[in-house]
Amino acid sequence: MSPQVAKGGVWHRVSDDGEGEPPKGLSMLVTITRSPSKISGTITAPPSKSMAHRAVLCAALAEGRSHITNLEFSKDISATLGAAAQLCARVRTGADDAVVEGLGHFVPLAAPVDCCESGSTLRFLIPIASLTGQAVSFTGRGRLMERPQSVYDALYREQGLRFEQSASGLTVEGALTPGEYRLAGNVSSQFISGLLFALPLLSGNSTLHLIPPVESRSYIDMTRSVQAAFGVQSHWLDENTLAIPGGQHYHPCDYTVEGDYSQAAFPAVLGAVCGGVTITGLVPETLQGDAAILDILRRCGAVFTRTAEGISFEKAPLHGVDIDLADCPDLGPVLMVLGLLCEGTTVIRNAERLRLKESDRIAAMEAELRACGGVLESEGGTITVHGCANRLHAPAGVLHGHNDHRVVMSLAVLALSTGIPLTVDDAEAITKSWPNFFEAIKPLGAEVEYA
Repeated sequence: MSPQVAKGGVWHRVSDDGEGEPPKGLSMLVTITRSPSKISGTITAPPSKSMAHRAVLCAALAEGRSHITNLEFSKDISATLGAAAQLCARVRTGADDAVVEGLGHFVPLAAPVDCCESGSTLRFLIPIASLTGQAVSFTGRGRLMERPQSVYDALYREQGLRFEQSASGLTVEGALTPGEYRLAGNVSSQFISGLLFALPLLSGNSTLHLIPPVESRSYIDMTRSVQAAFGVQSHWLDENTLAIPGGQHYHPCDYTVEGDYSQAAFPAVLGAVCGGVTITGLVPETLQGDAAILDILRRCGAVFTRTAEGISFEKAPLHGVDIDLADCPDLGPVLMVLGLLCEGTTVIRNAERLRLKESDRIAAMEAELRACGGVLESEGGTITVHGCANRLHAPAGVLHGHNDHRVVMSLAVLALSTGIPLTVDDAEAITKSWPNFFEAIKPLGAEVEYA
């Protein structure tokens, strides 16, 4: 049995060191090799990180006990659970679930809220912090405090509220007022979701006017869907305008997190290239924008079937296509790998937001893929990838993970798809979203060596 340790109001499981497990150091070097047998096997998609963030916050804002099942305790989700425990809830975690008991009020803060490297945690919580009646400071790591918050900065200043951001942290103070809000629709949907969490709790009605084009609409509707499960409603007046009634209350409920299409994209690309992969745990009816991975792969020529057991891929010739990332930016890194393995040219558009993630994902992937013989270039938010599977080769040295979970996992897909052993640093970055990733891919034919 794994021991448990208490940190603030959150109980975290701590894994026992076991044979074949990754080392528990500050940095991890990993070598991924394809086993001599062909790629084959079944992998279960981890729980949706996006849905889990939303469920935890709705549960924390409700007064009473909610039980959230099918959780993966990645660093991002742990950050949101920890923030909930600091602000307004008691949290207890099990092996793959959490009981969140909303207190019905906010508690005085004794320390800054640590968002780790989670942009979702920070951006969701900033408007919620305005409800607390106190100054709230946030801290983070990596590039988190460098990521732009100009939408909130402008909004808070417009309402005469305190908003201070520096490299070391961010502090807000003052209560948002109900009313009319105008936001650009092509910014991160996290800003819009943050307001959606807070505005229903204000005394009056609010309206969110989104200036077109509205990107990542699926993420907005994911927020609304989880809120509805906890008793909070909003509705579209037209395709760009959301009405948010005030005076609402979140109600506790039991919530099961569905499987994550953005994480399933990694074995899906592997399956499309090599065949023999079955992915379980994905619901057919989903609001996740990253479910677009299946349509993208289908357009590339991938052959797969969906049955009650899961989605099963067969090996098939693949060709390049034109891809719009506006509603599914997290797919960008692994699609750049896919493009190298397709015949012809793949063009990935509306990828600007990739430059503002845990790394500049466009520059990071370009550098690492070129080190393996990849041919690709970018201009702004457009990436052009040339199919060159026969020209790929082992790099001269270690590839860099850029402290970015999606870069590391994409390079693992490259290693398994091509059979070229790759050694990647910063491999511990996977703990941000899929801590068990390397163990999960072993049954598919991956050999993983930790250093």
